[in-house]
Amino acid sequence: MVREIGVGGFVVSTLARRYVNEVLDSSRLSYGPFHRRFEAAFAAEHDSKHSVFCNSGTSALQIALQALKEKHGWADGDEVIVPSVTFIATSNIVLHNRMVPVFADVDPLTYTLDPAKFEAAITPKTRAVIPVHLLGLPADMDPIITVARERGLSIIEDSAETMFARYKGRKVGSLGDIGCFSTYIAHYIVTGVGGFATTSDPDLQVRLRSLMNHGRDSIYLSIDDDAGATGEKLHEIVAKRFQFVSVGHSYRATELEAALGLAQLEEKDGIVAARIATAKRLSAGLREFEDKLQLPFSPPDRDHTFMLYGLVLKNADKVQLVNFLEDRGVETRDMLPLLNQPVYRKMFGNLEPKFPVARSLNRSAFYIGCHQHMTLDDTDYVIEQFQAFFKKRPH
Repeated sequence: MVREIGVGGFVVSTLARRYVNEVLDSSRLSYGPFHRRFEAAFAAEHDSKHSVFCNSGTSALQIALQALKEKHGWADGDEVIVPSVTFIATSNIVLHNRMVPVFADVDPLTYTLDPAKFEAAITPKTRAVIPVHLLGLPADMDPIITVARERGLSIIEDSAETMFARYKGRKVGSLGDIGCFSTYIAHYIVTGVGGFATTSDPDLQVRLRSLMNHGRDSIYLSIDDDAGATGEKLHEIVAKRFQFVSVGHSYRATELEAALGLAQLEEKDGIVAARIATAKRLSAGLREFEDKLQLPFSPPDRDHTFMLYGLVLKNADKVQLVNFLEDRGVETRDMLPLLNQPVYRKMFGNLEPKFPVARSLNRSAFYIGCHQHMTLDDTDYVIEQFQAFFKKRPH
């Protein structure tokens, strides 16, 4: 029987079971005490004053851009700069907000937005940039922040793949106007579905909560918002319970997801340490192939918390290697090809020649798992499969 080693996993801990049972016993599924605890703890972990837990990382990005667009009065057709290597949601939410994604190439070692290419992509219609912290590694934020502030641009950190990491001592999610995270399958914290938006701007926090609740008036965003209200205050809330100030969405999560997430957040040190240990073991085992494989690169000014383990096959197409690994039960994923997606080719034409780093990564980059559920035996098995491949194909 072929062993199966996926890019992520989920195991229900004793603490998670206890928290979920507390929710079930409470008969409270809508926004409640577990949400509030989860949001407060997540914000603190990412050096932010506020966090909003919603139903996906994509939803967090969607309402983040919409909140900024509404706050600053941006127009349909204004531009947002997006890296040329990222999950398609990063640029799709720009389109959903009736704005225009403008792509910029990435660094060939970190695979994150190249600050120089970002600056070159700015036009008079540019309103924001969405740097992406990829695979557990923060983007090079200081030069991006400097240029953005000089040019009056907003910053949304797409941190769906990176939690708890520091860039020059500062946590991801606190470096721009809004940070967006995912708690989908295979991430650090897994709630089934779920995502976060973090901010230290109180106005943006209110807008985010409103937009995930159909655009409802902020006086009544939770069924607890009328608790203890009497007299004129109660009457005002009653009058505005069904008032909507924006064209919003139904992006709410439940107390069940919040309970699952809170339990894992309280266990996050072990989760991150295990991922880093697995990644180090993979790197030690694959170092003999560095003439053929580009291993993960961690600049000294930032953490790498290894949500995933990225690899680039040097000077070759990855197809044979990927298929070899898959045939032996080692799950892989392409490293987030974007510009060559069929839907984008229809919309934008053949963009790849304009972005040589992205084009090269589309051909040769992929990732494998390095999560906390992998055993030492699993990790060694993965290394053995690379050894077997390169033994058959030494050049």
